[in-house]
Amino acid sequence: MNVKGTGETINDKDRCPQCKGEKVVQEKKVLEVHVEKGMQNSQKITFPGEADEAPDTVTGDIVFVLQQKEHPKFKRKSEDLFVEHTLSLTEALCGFQFVLTHLDGRQLLIKSNPGEVVKPDSYKAINDEGMPMYQRPFMKGKLYIHFTVEFPDTLSLDQVKGLEAVLPAKPSSQLTDMEIDECEETTLHDVNMEEENRRKQQQQQQEAYDEDDDMPGGAQRVQCAQQ
Repeated sequence: MNVKGTGETINDKDRCPQCKGEKVVQEKKVLEVHVEKGMQNSQKITFPGEADEAPDTVTGDIVFVLQQKEHPKFKRKSEDLFVEHTLSLTEALCGFQFVLTHLDGRQLLIKSNPGEVVKPDSYKAINDEGMPMYQRPFMKGKLYIHFTVEFPDTLSLDQVKGLEAVLPAKPSSQLTDMEIDECEETTLHDVNMEEENRRKQQQQQQEAYDEDDDMPGGAQRVQCAQQ
C-alpha cells in the first residue's frame, strides 16, 4: 500500500498470476519498420501507442529516427545526388566518355558533346537520376557531376608549339619592347597555401608571446589610476 494513501491492496487470491498485482506484464513485440523511398536523413517514423504501458497513464509512442549512412562516391542533398569526377586536360578539351555505376547497379554512359570544352570546377546535370522523392517515388531529382581537370606539370617545347598552333592565339601585349625592357623581372614559385597560412599563424603567435615578454612588470604592466 502506498504510504500517502493513494494505493490499493489486492488480496492474494485476487491477484493476477501473470502480473502478480503489478497490473503490467513484460511482453516482447516485434515492430516492422518500413523505410519508404525518398525518406530523408533524421526523418522520423512513429508507432503510436507502442511505448511501455503503465496504469492510469497515457501510453506513449515509439519513434525511430533515420540516420543516413555516408556513401563513398555519392553525396546526397535532399532529392539530388552529387558525384566527383576527374578529367585529364586532353579529355576536358577534346571530349570524354566514361561509365558511372549508379546506386542501383545500373551502368550510366557519361559523355561530352562534340566540340564541348569542360572547364575546371564546372558542373553537369542529368535529369531524373537523383534520389526518388518522398511519397512521389516515380519522380526523381538530378544527378550532378562535379568535374575536376588535371593539368600536366610541364610541357615540352614541341608540345607548346603544337598547342599554340591549334588553340586560340595568346592576347597580344600592349607594351612596347622598350617598356618591357624597363620592367623588373620576377620569378614565380609553387606554393602550398595551407602550409603558408599555418606558418604565418605560428609566426603571429610567436610575435605575440615575444611582445608579452618584452613588456616590463609582467601582469603589472597596466598602470593604476590615481585617486
